[in-house]
Amino acid sequence: MRKIPMRKCVVTQERFPKKELIRVVRTPEGEIVVDPTGKKNGHGAYVSRSKETIKKARANHALDRALETTIPQEIFDQLETYCDE
Repeated sequence: MRKIPMRKCVVTQERFPKKELIRVVRTPEGEIVVDPTGKKNGHGAYVSRSKETIKKARANHALDRALETTIPQEIFDQLETYCDE
């Protein structure tokens, strides 16, 4: 039996299997990108695939704090396209 990597959503603080979350990365160049593969180089933060969680992240600036930078609105729009609901 293989170990399933777990990660914590920066908004809800719940732990999920890595594949159920969306990774947002601050690259070494300072660019913010959505990383569906989970393998891009840089500082990453995970958000659950729920439109409600994305709205909370936008409102309470949880991603801004986790990545220590201001997140552009386009990133939140991209995240909503990856949501399950």
